[in-house]
Amino acid sequence: MDILLIKLLISHLLGDFFFQFDSWVKEKEIKKLRSPKFYLHILIHGLLILILVWNSNFILEALILTFLHAIIDAIKLLFQKEKTRRMWFFTDQIVHILSIIAVWYSVTDVRFTFDFLDNTHFWVCLATILTLTFPTSILIKVLIAKWTPTTYTPSNSPDETSLQSAGKFIGIMERLLIFTFIYTNHFEAIGFLLAAKSIFRFGDLKDGKELKLTEYVLIGTLLSFGIAIVLSLSVKAIIN
Repeated sequence: MDILLIKLLISHLLGDFFFQFDSWVKEKEIKKLRSPKFYLHILIHGLLILILVWNSNFILEALILTFLHAIIDAIKLLFQKEKTRRMWFFTDQIVHILSIIAVWYSVTDVRFTFDFLDNTHFWVCLATILTLTFPTSILIKVLIAKWTPTTYTPSNSPDETSLQSAGKFIGIMERLLIFTFIYTNHFEAIGFLLAAKSIFRFGDLKDGKELKLTEYVLIGTLLSFGIAIVLSLSVKAIIN
């Protein structure tokens, strides 16, 4: 990765997450564009870019990035609502990063290509990653449906003791981690992942009243790990 792009990304991280305090954020959300902290925040971003890049030939681009940052933040402040706070946070960060990449791209000789779309390995990995998400979750749910404890509340139904769909997304994340570990030849990390999940389930294991639920979860976990390992090893064999 180009060092200029890394410096620009670091300046963004420092400006948005290290040199912007909670009190500033709250004041900006209340006063919006009338808040002095908004302009101080933008000034800090500009100074960070100039300091980290430290190149007199980059002054114009630094000013453009600072201006773009101000515009993006202003739009967020003016249109963000309490219910849309999370959406605006991610949108704001994505647009900031895209603006950084666009400015960097305009001053470098680096050119993006789409040659990877003609690479069989890319499509094999993409197909495996997609398979390990929702299709595998549905497959496991169907396979162990007959063992579902009568006292078990599905993760997609309202229940104060469990986050909605938490089990499904935990399974997806663990399978994607297994694929990553195997693809990068870090097989030992799978053991740590299984051990970590076992520790979180220790309370269920020692509670006799939840024996059926524990067995149900263990079957699902082993199926999840097994499918992820088999698919990941198969992909690795195909690629090699």
